[in-house]
Amino acid sequence: LREGLDLPEVSLVAILDADKEGFLRSETSLIQTIGRAARHLHGKVIMYADKITDSMRRAIDETNRRRTIQETYNQEHGIEPASIVKAVRDLISNEPSAHALAEAREAYVAGGKMPKDELARLIRDLEKDMKQAAKDLEFEKAALLRDQIIELRQQLEAKDTRPEWEKLRDTAA
Repeated sequence: LREGLDLPEVSLVAILDADKEGFLRSETSLIQTIGRAARHLHGKVIMYADKITDSMRRAIDETNRRRTIQETYNQEHGIEPASIVKAVRDLISNEPSAHALAEAREAYVAGGKMPKDELARLIRDLEKDMKQAAKDLEFEKAALLRDQIIELRQQLEAKDTRPEWEKLRDTAA
């Protein structure tokens, strides 16, 4: 339930063994997990523990600090909090995943069938898709596209047999 999951309808988060120090019970991890319920209008977090650890205390204090700031901002600007409503079908898209698209394009490009100019155009298109995915908060898709862009740029550079000074000149232009 840490960052990266789009679950706005989560109204209850229960953290078992919250007092067990470690990677998933660090202050940062607890704040991220608590944040899942913060997006819901009536969200609640229950931390099961025998004692309150320093990480728990800092996470609770930080969450309360953020809540105070948000409530003050909302009051000053006349904002009435409302939960995000998404249908399950909105979360499960019929569109092919970024991974499936990447595999299909990769199979075509990997065979060396794509000319340099088309490869450059594909990279530009993927960059637009990546920026749109990031704008839409689809960070996993954006990361997959970023990785594919890196691989395609390497292929493009491998196909480019010009001297280094010409490549730099064209990049600067």
